[in-house]
Amino acid sequence: MPQLDFFYFIGSTYTYLSVMRIDEVARRAGVTVNWRPFNGRGVMTEHPFHGKPVKCAYMWRDVERRATRLGIGWNGVPPYPIERPNLPNRIAVAAAREGWAPEYSKAAYRAWFSAHKNLEDEKALSEVLASIGKDPAAVIALANSEDIRQLFASETEAARMLGIFGAPTFAVGKEIFWGDDRMEEAIEWATRETQEKSQ
Repeated sequence: MPQLDFFYFIGSTYTYLSVMRIDEVARRAGVTVNWRPFNGRGVMTEHPFHGKPVKCAYMWRDVERRATRLGIGWNGVPPYPIERPNLPNRIAVAAAREGWAPEYSKAAYRAWFSAHKNLEDEKALSEVLASIGKDPAAVIALANSEDIRQLFASETEAARMLGIFGAPTFAVGKEIFWGDDRMEEAIEWATRETQEKSQ
């Protein structure tokens, strides 16, 4: 079955669009998605939008347009940026290892984008975890463990080695596709690669 690596960072605005739709788009194409949270801020040389009012205004209008076009909820500009994004992303790493990354990531983005919760707040993260039936204290303790910290660092290094510089990025082997608007192209590439290898 075709495989697609989905490198994402909770804190990336455009990743909202990908997180909310990648499972369905991939399922229709018969592609398996490997959810790979990483430290997007750690691989970017500069924050592309924050502190740049014209560019930032464009970004939010663009996200709103795409969300509307894709049928994804939009409730105005959420708290931005997430100044301390490591904990929500380490939770995503733990979730990916245990197989519930899609559920957690969608719930986290809904809390951020729809309910305008600040994901720097441990209480908000606890509410997200409880909403999907997880024990918040246990998950947060796991996310703060050295094991998950090391896994977060290794996934970030894997992203860096692939030449990934932002999120969302989709990878098929060493071929990378950056941006939510490249999701379908990446999925098509994964399908074509698998077909060519089977011939």
